[in-house]
Amino acid sequence: MLSKEKQEYFDATADREIRDDLRKAVKLVGNPRVAIDCGCGAGRDIAFLRSEEFIVHGFDIEEESIKRCRDRFEGDDHVHLSLASFGSFKYPSASLIVADASLFFCPEKEFSGVWRRIKESLVSNGVFCGSFLGPEDTMASLSYDQEAYWPDVLVLTERQVKKCFSGFKVVSFTEHKMSGVAPGGEPHDWHVYSVVAKKESNNGN
Repeated sequence: MLSKEKQEYFDATADREIRDDLRKAVKLVGNPRVAIDCGCGAGRDIAFLRSEEFIVHGFDIEEESIKRCRDRFEGDDHVHLSLASFGSFKYPSASLIVADASLFFCPEKEFSGVWRRIKESLVSNGVFCGSFLGPEDTMASLSYDQEAYWPDVLVLTERQVKKCFSGFKVVSFTEHKMSGVAPGGEPHDWHVYSVVAKKESNNGN
């Protein structure tokens, strides 16, 4: 059963404003315009990518996410949805990979293999646009409610994040630190690294 906190998260993010990083990333992508949305949630980014004429492969580990997206994009043959985790998803060749606030929940023991598959699925000059959880975020603390949200939390330092982008040209790297209120109404301290990076030509792994 979907927790109240997850339900509120999906409701709050379904039509949230598109991030500047994603708008920037889309402008860097040529043809073919094929995107993967990792952890597609309620479909906000899929809707934007479709408006930009991308074929979109979206996946999420939550059944509620896939149900919402199937209802939202019913009849659209250019949206392909999968109920899958980072580790089980079959990554197609793509020119854009979006992973906003989703790699946060990739199990640490799986991250190395997942990141390798993400890099391999990007075509030469393909673009990654996503975010990574920093050590000062509330979700990295002992007070994080794993039962209400997600049990696995991947926390990376700035050095670890930057190391991931060997073989990429980093277009933008931004560290975000702010305090506020999460979609469920709880106070939250955010610490996030946002990255837009372009895979260098002929770089295999």
